[in-house]
Amino acid sequence: MKINKQYKIITLVCSVLLLTACASEDPLKESQLDVSIPAKTDLDRYIDANYVNDYNINVQYKWNQNVVDNNRFLFPPIQTKVQPALEIVKKIWLDTYKTVGGPDFVKKIAPRELVLVGGINLNTTGTITLGLAEGGLRITLFETDNVNKRDRANVKRFLATIQHEYIHILNQTKPFDEKTLAKITPSGYTSNWYETPTSQAREEGFITDYARSNTSEDFAEMAAQMLINSKAEYAAILAGITNQTAVANIKAKEAVVVKYFKDSFGIDFYKLRDEAEKNTNFVINN
Repeated sequence: MKINKQYKIITLVCSVLLLTACASEDPLKESQLDVSIPAKTDLDRYIDANYVNDYNINVQYKWNQNVVDNNRFLFPPIQTKVQPALEIVKKIWLDTYKTVGGPDFVKKIAPRELVLVGGINLNTTGTITLGLAEGGLRITLFETDNVNKRDRANVKRFLATIQHEYIHILNQTKPFDEKTLAKITPSGYTSNWYETPTSQAREEGFITDYARSNTSEDFAEMAAQMLINSKAEYAAILAGITNQTAVANIKAKEAVVVKYFKDSFGIDFYKLRDEAEKNTNFVINN
């Protein structure tokens, strides 16, 4: 294609003028963004030593709106509450699996992030979400501000979250025998599980009210309740149920859990429970 020489000259002159204009502008001012690396606190160093370095688990305790539900009234934990809560989680959850499952068990199968939230996560149904497991990679723990290591019931409530959510992560790695579990109390599952108390759920063959929501939650609740309760406390729960068919059904579900841990991971679930009990007693008494 033929190009007019005059057009080329005009284009060149315009380019030079533009470059000159740009060069005459004021230099860019220094960025106002703080890109410096913040100094690590004693809490940060504790997290590095006990979670990041040992298990490759990051802990988020500072506010990050990208990892929480912005439609809920949620807020970061009080910083002085963070380490005590993490010490409880480490001793009763991480150390228990490390002792019984082996030093690499949680290193291989673990959430890669724990998110701590200060207050409760209230649902429109009036129920409270104690924790969330997202894609097997992140576990969110609520009510961090309310943890009291001297209160056994409080510690059990807080640990029920991590024990329950970790069962879901294990199930994503190796599925449990859902068909066998579903046959034990097939007509008891309901989306309105929250309308009946745990005492009634137990009389129908479920370890908690939430266990009635579906088979996946039934399995996770069964395992978690056995891990947060001592052998004696669990026996007392069963002894308090008047319907013996319900007791037999709960024991049948217990057998599914025990078999799953043995077949899938080579873990004696009763040893895991006893270790969790020992570590719970340590936390409360020290």
